[in-house]
This record gives sequence, C-alpha cells and structure tokens, in this order.
Amino acid sequence: MLAPIQASAHTQTDSLDGQSPAMATASTQSPPAVLRIGWQGALPPLPPAHTLARVSAQHRAGYEVHDGEHAFNVQPAPKFLKRNLDPAERPAVGDFVLVEGGTPPHIVEVLPRRGVFERAAAGEKYQRQVIATNIDVVCVLTGLDGDFNPARIERYLALVEGSGARAVVVLTKRDVADATEADAAIAALRKRLPAETPVVAINGKDMASVTALEPHLAPATTVVLVGSSGAGKSTLTNTLLGEDRMATAATRGDDRGRHTTTHRSLLPLPCGACLIDTPGMRELTLTGDEDLELFDDIDALTEQCRFADCGHGNEPGCAVREALEAGELDHERWRHYLKLRDQRAEQAARFEDRLRGSHEPIRSQRHRGWQERE
Repeated sequence: MLAPIQASAHTQTDSLDGQSPAMATASTQSPPAVLRIGWQGALPPLPPAHTLARVSAQHRAGYEVHDGEHAFNVQPAPKFLKRNLDPAERPAVGDFVLVEGGTPPHIVEVLPRRGVFERAAAGEKYQRQVIATNIDVVCVLTGLDGDFNPARIERYLALVEGSGARAVVVLTKRDVADATEADAAIAALRKRLPAETPVVAINGKDMASVTALEPHLAPATTVVLVGSSGAGKSTLTNTLLGEDRMATAATRGDDRGRHTTTHRSLLPLPCGACLIDTPGMRELTLTGDEDLELFDDIDALTEQCRFADCGHGNEPGCAVREALEAGELDHERWRHYLKLRDQRAEQAARFEDRLRGSHEPIRSQRHRGWQERE
C-alpha cells in the first residue's frame, strides 16, 4: 500500500539534513509509481538528479511532495518567491513538479496543468486563487441539514465549469436527515440542475453508502472535495481512506460547521484515485471566465423574447416573464442567475482593467455582497 501522506504541517516525513529517499531513487522512478499520485500519460524526460513529484500540501515552511513511493519536504526555487509573481504561477496542491536534489530539495519547475479549480481571491486587487490543479472530478459536498443551499451549489458548479473537471454533487448526512424532507430536497435540486450533473446522496460514515461514488474514483483519477465547513469532507475522506486520518468535528447548533481541515492536502486512496481535501470556503467569487452553462435553459428563453434588448420586465412578448408567471421558471433560480451573470461581467471587467495596468475602477465597489456567503 502507498506510504501515507501526512496532513499535519509539523510532520517531517524525511529529514532535510540529508538526501531524501525519493531523490536517491529518481533514476529508477517508474510509471506505476507515479500513477499512484495521479500521473496520466508517458513520463517526461527527467534531467539528471531530478525527479517527478506531486505537491501534496503547502505550508508556511515550504511544501510536501510525493513521488509515488515517498513523501518528503521541499522548498520552492527562488524564482517562485519573487514578490511581483502572479500567485497562480507558484506551485499549488495537485501540481506535478520537477524537484532538484539538494539539501533541501527544491521545486524548480511546475509542469503544465491539465485542469485548475480556482476562484477570485478576496480583496480590492483582482487576483485568482488556485484551489487545486490537475483535477478530473470536483465533488461539491452539501449536508442535507441546515447547510443545504441550492444557490451555493450552483455557484460551485459555475466555478467548476472552467476547471476542465467533471462536477458531482454529493449530498451528505443522508442518515440523519428526515427521509421525506430529504427526498423532496433532492428532487427539487435535480430539477434545478442540468440533467447530466450527477447528484448522489450518501452517509459519509458508511462505506457501503459511499460506494455510490466508485464510478468517479477510477485509478489515476484526481478528485477534489469542496464545500462549506461541516459539510462532511473530512468524514468522507476518512471513510475512503479506511482510517481516521483527518480531524472531524460535530456541527454547531445552527448547522454551521467548524473548520477542521486547515489546509489543502492530497491523499492517495486505496482504490488508486487521489483525493484533495480542502478547507471550507466562505467566499465563492467568480473569476469572470465562467460560461454559466448550468443556466443554458434560461439563455434559451431570453432568445425567445420579442425584443433582442428585452429587459425582462414589462416588455411585451417577454418569454422569461411568461415562464415565470406560468411556473415554468423558478423565481429564485432566475434571481440567482442574474446575480451570477452580473458578477461574472463585473469580474471580467476588473480583469481587463488589471491587464491594462489601471487602478480598480469605481464600478468594482458595487455589489460587495457578492463575496458574502449565499
């Protein structure tokens, strides 16, 4: 079984006083080993004294990486520490990197990413925060309790669209939810989401229930878990690992979770897939690149309006208003579509302003509520 990757920021898997076992075996690194950390395809040519590894965790003191056989600590090369470097260009959890031997070893190159899950970072200056890279599946976790929020799920799915990964909605705490209310919530959610979006309701503590996720956990697949604090990410992680590796905590009386995962970490699973667990995210701001494909039906409605510039208010022949009045379009879903559409446009404008090198315009001060929790 693959040597476990420790989640603690204080873990020292290998001493930095000497060469790590991974660096000592760089020349014998084989495809079966890197498959355990999610590598797909043929191995790239490796320079002498270099090895291919994957970033499994990031801490203030450096990074933890895994080469498929060993977990060890490394430092970033000086070029990644430049103050004017875009944070998105620095190594992130999930990245495949070239590590050069030394005391300590250093990350010298980040290999091209095949998929990135990111969000706009909080703050006045437009930046993007990379959550995880080289991902195949994003599991959006929401508890079937007070945490259940279809609008938040839609926001996560909008962010997933630009990642290159597939989205799976995972509804946790099926065992503690009222059966009738849970069934009704699941049915309503399925109607609200695109038909091709998988929706799975599970008991995260029960391996028999969790087997519903098996189709999304193929060997060499990388799956990232996202969701609010208390949604059950760490509980699900422990069940998939077959051991209590990640700290868990009961939700508060108001069903809002406590932060138990404090940093992103990559964990190889016994089934051959790799799992990235993430802390709960309070802010989910769009980047401006999203297509909002989950609202394609609404876009189709707007094209049926009599006037191309229809404001969907009192204009005659408004297909959207007719659908709302007929109950064919949910009022809450329409409201959330407008909110996400406007935020996407705002973020795209902020990004363009950054490219032009100008200061953030006054218009970006509007709608600060977008960064608040749904």
